[in-house]
Amino acid sequence: MPPLPRVLLSIDYEPWFALTRRYDGLQDPAQRQALDGGFTRDAIDPILEMLSPAQASIYLVGEIAEWYPEVPCKIVAAGHELGLHCQLHRPLVDPLELERDLIASTSWRKDHPVSGYRAPMVGIDEHAYSLLANYGFRYSSSIYAPAGVLLQKGSIWELPVSSLALFGQPGSLQAPRQFSSRLLMGGEVPYGSSFMIGLMPGLVLRILEKCLRDGFSPVIILHPYELVRPTSFTRRIAPDLLAHPLLIPFTLDKSNFLRTLLKNFPVSPLGTYLDEKLHD
Repeated sequence: MPPLPRVLLSIDYEPWFALTRRYDGLQDPAQRQALDGGFTRDAIDPILEMLSPAQASIYLVGEIAEWYPEVPCKIVAAGHELGLHCQLHRPLVDPLELERDLIASTSWRKDHPVSGYRAPMVGIDEHAYSLLANYGFRYSSSIYAPAGVLLQKGSIWELPVSSLALFGQPGSLQAPRQFSSRLLMGGEVPYGSSFMIGLMPGLVLRILEKCLRDGFSPVIILHPYELVRPTSFTRRIAPDLLAHPLLIPFTLDKSNFLRTLLKNFPVSPLGTYLDEKLHD
């Protein structure tokens, strides 16, 4: 029997400053933790309370597990799926850099059941799939594609963040699949992104409702700073918003969206759905 349709809810659990990209080159762990200012430690309890009793996939930036080891423990204890977002948040397209990042996450991952991966900025390259397999992962959710798409890359399954093709069938559905302005201009809308949720929350909810009616299980992303506001968040990222106004939808409060979603839709982690799908 096929799995019942549900929204596959994920949170990319990252420091607030990951949004700006201004600190990608900052390597000192103490400086990065000081910049976080305790936000990722303090936000986890209210976010878990918002989610309860539903369960989601929470893809953790690994440095948070080193700053605050209680964070992954709380995620797992609350019944959520714990995945890896990356160890340090920045683009990971170079194979050597990606492998170093995976190795750097090994110490905390060995203490927790981590089998899912979400690439930073939802962008992944061909070489990543063999590396994920080598380091014990089972699936990735690191491309955009319409709900219902499930792709296999060697031993790794790719369960995409959801998009909607407005004009019939989308282009090539294979992994990797980089979401580009060409796809957007061709009418493919990445409504699973928190960017689109910030722009049009009501429309996204209607799309989710239609997907479930059609028998599909769409994948969506939220971020912790969209659910719990960091101290002086707007002031601290104001220079980035002025330089890159397209960041603004990522800064909007989406806690009401989450409450509405949980009130009106069944949700589950991606890994749970994948288990059911593969045993169908």
